[in-house]
Amino acid sequence: MAKALGMRQAGYVDCAGGGQVIVRNGIAYIGHMRAPHGTTIVDVRDPKNPIVLAELSMPPGTHSHKVRIAGDIMVVNHEINNNDPNKPSPDYRGGVGIYNIADPRKPQLLNNWETGGQGVHRFDLDSRYAYLSSTADGYLAHIVLILDIENPAKPAEVSRWWMPGQWTAGGETPNWDKTAHRCHHPLRQGNRLYTSYWQAGFHILDIDDITKPKRISGLDWSPPYHCPTHTALPLPFEIRGRRYMVVADEDVYRSLDGVPAFLWMVDITDELHPVTVGSFQVEGLEDSPQPLATACHQPCEIVTGTEIPAAWFAHGLRMIDISNPHCLREAAYFVPDVPEGTDRVQSNDVTVDERGLLYLTDRRRGLTIIERL
Repeated sequence: MAKALGMRQAGYVDCAGGGQVIVRNGIAYIGHMRAPHGTTIVDVRDPKNPIVLAELSMPPGTHSHKVRIAGDIMVVNHEINNNDPNKPSPDYRGGVGIYNIADPRKPQLLNNWETGGQGVHRFDLDSRYAYLSSTADGYLAHIVLILDIENPAKPAEVSRWWMPGQWTAGGETPNWDKTAHRCHHPLRQGNRLYTSYWQAGFHILDIDDITKPKRISGLDWSPPYHCPTHTALPLPFEIRGRRYMVVADEDVYRSLDGVPAFLWMVDITDELHPVTVGSFQVEGLEDSPQPLATACHQPCEIVTGTEIPAAWFAHGLRMIDISNPHCLREAAYFVPDVPEGTDRVQSNDVTVDERGLLYLTDRRRGLTIIERL
């Protein structure tokens, strides 16, 4: 049974489990967690009666769980899915798919851009560039790769950035285990890329010269906390004359009795010295051992005010008031019904549309449309 405070359900799309969701002009674009489901495009102008317009598929052992829109261009990731027991073709190469969606009922493939290794995980997008978390030949795990899509039929790499130790083909040697330090995804604001880097915290990159990204600073709290850094989201406004960033860890890579993942507030007024000033956790999660994928995952990357919606895995959608960065509080929440055929809620991503409606994916099944009261 759904639980809510200050919110109510406005609609539901019964679909395969979703990774990311984006909504533009009444059309929802849903990236799915597992093949054969790739991307589903849904008309949600009437949230009570959603209509599927188009579906893209992916080959076995891969997925396309992230999606971004810029004008009439849709970009989706292509990645080998290590959680899928099926294996991809030996010659499969991940990357991104670039589509024209002037008619969302008939997406037209413009380019299937390929990279080396596993492919692209997550990314940001504007009208000129895609900012990718991408594997590349000769590098350990995912790095920052900036792709020029001014001509979407012929994208071209502009630059890349990586932590020293990742360029193994260049003789660098990592001082960490396996792929613990890797780019999760960059987010652009102005001439900066705010880049989460998994178990290496986050990095702030200067891209004033986009051909030569330069590191300004960063912050890493793993250890002592075990959950990796998932998202570094800069606010587009100041609070009380200071600049802040919302940082979300993902609730994985910990023991069952370990500290569940938090959402953090980081003061970046002095961007050379970012400092953590506040945090949020759903009340009671530290009182007893919790299974993985129970706590924090992903905030809404479209910031419209000082209430930040966040997908909180087994605890649905949490609306977090950040107006006092030193004392975050919960303003509202919505925990959907457990999806049919699953054993618990797994809220994965959340976005907001022009009407203020919220869209919450479950990584196992379904998209819930939610109204703030």
